[in-house]
Amino acid sequence: MVGKLYIVATPIGNLEDITLRAIDILKSVDTIICEDTRVTRRLLDRYNIQNNVDSYHQHSKDKKVDQIINLLKQDKNIAYVSDAGTPGISDPVGKLVEAIVQEFPNEKIVESIPGASALTVALSLSGFNADNFVFVGFLPHKKGKETLLKEIIESKRTIAFFESTHRIIKSLEKLNDLGFQKDRKVVICRELTKKFESIYRGNLEKVINDLKNDVTKGEFVVIVEKSK
Repeated sequence: MVGKLYIVATPIGNLEDITLRAIDILKSVDTIICEDTRVTRRLLDRYNIQNNVDSYHQHSKDKKVDQIINLLKQDKNIAYVSDAGTPGISDPVGKLVEAIVQEFPNEKIVESIPGASALTVALSLSGFNADNFVFVGFLPHKKGKETLLKEIIESKRTIAFFESTHRIIKSLEKLNDLGFQKDRKVVICRELTKKFESIYRGNLEKVINDLKNDVTKGEFVVIVEKSK
């Protein structure tokens, strides 16, 4: 017998946005693996979940993957949660899942507990056609960034990406400098489901000005209307 790895979606801001099934899993597993134990502890305390917590993040060594696999071999059930939202979307769990699937090729060992995702929330708020969209994650810091921005400008599909507080305005200005169409719309979502949730809509120039006149702290999801 081997244990199971549950990929558990957690709230992206409002702690009430968690499923009953997710709470049950987090209470019942033998241990919880997360990106940042401090962040996850706040959620667990909110629902009085007393459980073991360990970290697994982008800087974790292969040794940590081996430790998790050994726990599964001991028939231990494990829940993995990211800092917010559905794991596997711009976080390190993909490498872990790949290693586990390779280790147990004939076992149904990984199970998803679905829930909140900043990506799908932003798409649903955008009003753009999302029947066919492309998600490109976080924009590169330097290498390959201009190439990707040019692809966004030329795309005939709705585009979604993440950006950080410190780079959001510079990235949008660079997109504008590269020839982004003046009549093409963008929607930018900040602090989704939180107290200071903000939605910025309009052409790129308007949205850049709106951001400059507002407090630009927080996580950003950018939705770009497809090229006409």
